[in-house]
Amino acid sequence: MRLADIGVNLTHRSFDRDRAEVVARAEAAGVSPLVITGTSVGASREAADYAGSFPALPGGARRIYATAGVHPHDAKSCGSGTLAALRELAGRETVIAVGECGLDYDRDFSPRPVQRLWFEKQIGLAAELGMPLFLHERGAFGDFAAMLKQHAAGIGNFVVHCFTGSRRELESYLSLGAYIGITGWFCDERRGARLWDLAGEIPAGRLLVETDAPFLLPRDLPRGPGAGGGRSGRNEPRHLPHILRAIAAKAGKDAEQLAAETFAATQKFFGI
Repeated sequence: MRLADIGVNLTHRSFDRDRAEVVARAEAAGVSPLVITGTSVGASREAADYAGSFPALPGGARRIYATAGVHPHDAKSCGSGTLAALRELAGRETVIAVGECGLDYDRDFSPRPVQRLWFEKQIGLAAELGMPLFLHERGAFGDFAAMLKQHAAGIGNFVVHCFTGSRRELESYLSLGAYIGITGWFCDERRGARLWDLAGEIPAGRLLVETDAPFLLPRDLPRGPGAGGGRSGRNEPRHLPHILRAIAAKAGKDAEQLAAETFAATQKFFGI
C-alpha cells in the first residue's frame, strides 16, 4: 500500500526533536510523499525550506512538498506584503498549492470580514498562478461555498481539507468540483461517526487522505509505551494507512484499491 499525506504540520514544534525520524517512519509505512501545510507567511517559508532540504528524486518527484498560504486564524496579521511573499514562495519547486486558506467562524480568531478578504485574495492568487487550493472551513459553510461558487470559473483544483461536514455540505462541495480530504477524525466514534455513512459517497478520484499531524490522532489507535499511538497522543503520517483502512471498511471498498485511487487522485490534484 502506498499513500500520500496531503496535510501534515511537519514544522510543528512537537516534531523538533525527531522530524527526520518521523519522515523515515512514514516512508517505512508506505506514506510518501508528505505535503507540509503552510498556515502563515513564516510557517509557509519554513515548510518550503524544509521540503527543499530533500533533494529531488530521479525524474523530479520529491519526498516532501509544501503549501503556501495564510490560515483564517492568521488573516488579521496579513498586510501589504503578504501576497507578494506568498507569490514568491509559490514559485519554489517544492510548493504545490496555495493555502491553507479559507474561513473559520467557529473560533473567529480573525474578524470575519478580514477572513473573507484574505480568502478571496488567495483564491485570486491561485487562479493567477494556476495552482490548486488547500482549503479550511469551520462553521462557515454558507459564505465559504458562496465564495467558491463565485470564483469557480477561474480556479482549478481545490480540496476541502479535513472535511467533517454534513451530507448536504458534501454534496454541495462535490457539485462545485471539490476534492475531499479525510483525516483521523473519521476514526473517532464520538465526533466522526456521522462521516461513516458518507464515506462511500465520495466518488473515486475525489477522495484524498491526510493526518493533519500532530493533531487528530485516530482515537481507535492503541495508546501507551510501544503502542501505535504513543504516550503523547501525537499523530504522525505513519498512521495514515490505519485511517485509510477505516475509510475503506465503512465505504465497503478493498483497502488496497482505495489506496491506489487516493494516490492517483493526489498526483492528479497537485500535478505531481
